[in-house]
Amino acid sequence: MAADQTPIDTLTEQAAAAELERLAGALAHHDELYHAKDAPEISDADYDALKKRNAAIEERFPQLIRADSPSVRVGAAPLATFAPITHARPMLSLDNTFSDEDVRDFVGSVYRFLGQLPDNSIAFTAEPKIDGLSMSIRYERGRLVNAATRGDGTTGENVTENIKTIKDIPQRLPDGVPDVVEVRGEVYMAKSDFLALNAEMEAQGKQLYVNPRNTAAGSLRQLDAKVTASRNLKFFAYAWGEIIEPNALPKTQFEMVQVFKTWGFPVNPLMKRLTSVDEIIAHYSEIGLQRPDLDYDIDGVVYKVDRLDLQARLGFRSRSPRWATAHKFPAEQAFTIVENIDIQVGRTGALTPVARLTPITVGGVVVTNATLHNADYIEGIGNSGERIREEGHDIRIGDTVIVQRAGDVIPQVLDVIMEKRSAEATKYEFPTKCPVCGSHAVREKNEKTGKLDSVTRCTGGFVCRAQAVEHLKHFVSRNAFDIEGLGAKQIDFFFEAEDPSLQIRTAPEIFTLKKRQDASPLMKLENIDGFGKVSVRKLFDAIDGRRSIALHRFIYALGIRHVGETTAKLLARAYGTYDAFEQAMKEASSLTGDAWADLNNIEGIGEIVARAIVEFFKERRNIEVIDRLIAEVTPEEAEQVAASDSPIAGKTVVFTGSLEKFTRDEAKARAEGLGAKVAGSVSKKTDYVVAGPGAGSKLDKARELGVIVMDEDEWLVFIGG
Repeated sequence: MAADQTPIDTLTEQAAAAELERLAGALAHHDELYHAKDAPEISDADYDALKKRNAAIEERFPQLIRADSPSVRVGAAPLATFAPITHARPMLSLDNTFSDEDVRDFVGSVYRFLGQLPDNSIAFTAEPKIDGLSMSIRYERGRLVNAATRGDGTTGENVTENIKTIKDIPQRLPDGVPDVVEVRGEVYMAKSDFLALNAEMEAQGKQLYVNPRNTAAGSLRQLDAKVTASRNLKFFAYAWGEIIEPNALPKTQFEMVQVFKTWGFPVNPLMKRLTSVDEIIAHYSEIGLQRPDLDYDIDGVVYKVDRLDLQARLGFRSRSPRWATAHKFPAEQAFTIVENIDIQVGRTGALTPVARLTPITVGGVVVTNATLHNADYIEGIGNSGERIREEGHDIRIGDTVIVQRAGDVIPQVLDVIMEKRSAEATKYEFPTKCPVCGSHAVREKNEKTGKLDSVTRCTGGFVCRAQAVEHLKHFVSRNAFDIEGLGAKQIDFFFEAEDPSLQIRTAPEIFTLKKRQDASPLMKLENIDGFGKVSVRKLFDAIDGRRSIALHRFIYALGIRHVGETTAKLLARAYGTYDAFEQAMKEASSLTGDAWADLNNIEGIGEIVARAIVEFFKERRNIEVIDRLIAEVTPEEAEQVAASDSPIAGKTVVFTGSLEKFTRDEAKARAEGLGAKVAGSVSKKTDYVVAGPGAGSKLDKARELGVIVMDEDEWLVFIGG
């Protein structure tokens, strides 16, 4: 849900700037979850609402458009696990439409841009929007040479060996194709294959996969191509990137896709070429009706201007083509009854209410639970105090409600059918104590705004079993310590164990488990149901294999609020060693001075995150746990970029103003690639400031401190072009 719904026409310039900063951070977070981690936490509709709000504010305040604006960003940065590939032509995303009126506006905008009357003379293609993973496959002299994911639109992940295992994708093209051609499309997993895979996982007693899209993405990102090959992934071709000798090819989108078919690629049989808006909308409705029966997931229909010369004239906006749009399907909804409301306590102590529902099928999935977000949401109050839902009514136990599920996101209760509310419907009283440990549950006040946080949190910390268990599960998760054999069930078992030789209630006890077991005369793990000599040996080996760990993984594993993988990497690179990091955080405890300024100056670290990190290290119990952990494991020094001969290696750089020769992301990536640190603000530790047109307070600060200032041309000469 959006955190602020203040009407845009009432925003002051200061409030608009703050809202754009919030939206940029929120959308970057959700982009990373969707594109890089394949684990979205909000629906497409909520994501699109955030983007619409960002665009509307930028339209009213164009002078406030940020360098990291979602309107100029595509996807998320490629994972470091795979080597990067720079796309010869960017892989842009599409604008979205949601109604018939939006479609009419899109078609009308094409005619207006081309200076023509809407006389149905311009043809459009319409095809299903596949819910998979976008892919660009490059062929040279007819041979497949590499394949890359979309990544951030400019640079993707090299998944060539895995792509070669997909039977739908030819490794050689017929004679006579252009010397260089990049075929683009969508990798997906058929619904039938997904169901078969989950049946196999269930038979083996393993955790089931969530949905075909995430499973396809995860399968394609396997380090072992044999795993990818076993998943029977599929592909639809529908676009292209760089092509040498394009003049020998057709002049329309539709005909070019048919050429892909002759080259051996599958193309979608539901693609049509249409001219009138009415035909386009009718085809959208027809595809929507077929949606449940298709063996692949789709989330809309894509429309493109058919003639390639008209596409060229229409060109591109900053992040999307003017000649194409995606007409999204509405989220899937159903009616059911709230049988009860329970509270789940998370790793950070957040109390999340969950509706227990009479089971109902929504979009082919049986739904029994739905999130209710927080206490205000149950009461019908938005995050800014406004009434939400029609007439602002609350949600009660026994109510008939509308449940929405979009993609793989946790279902949510949208509204209450008041006509069906019975006299027995029970008003829910949100707990003031943690249901797990009994500690006080409070809503913290934001010191800046004076508003109460929307989330109620348990104050018990590690005294709270729920927080302790969830923290341990986070600690051993894939992107933290990644200890094989310590899954959720095992963590629950060790946490509840009564014998001291088996207990794991804090992270350091993971690494003392073998020593305690060796000293135990009776309670041997290998004699307990579910374990055995081989599995126990493998578990101990896996634990020992993590006694040395990358610094960013160690920081991420600590479970500091607001510190995800990306932030952990920023901190590791900025401080180099764990000792330096911890010492700096202790020095920043007063929220003043050089250490506090240095933390806030790290590009990508805002005051909210900085404050959360400092507060974590002010807690004595956290330091005690970390000290015991450091006695067992060694965080490695952060790897530094090998660019010792660069004039900016080890230097701190700030970019400010409207850069014209490169985007802010390109400038940052280039500087970091040469060994520099990119900061978000100017301080005494800044070495260089690169100022574009419109540079303001940062430029003034640099001059005041005597920092070297360059324009873009001088910068390019300085770093070698």
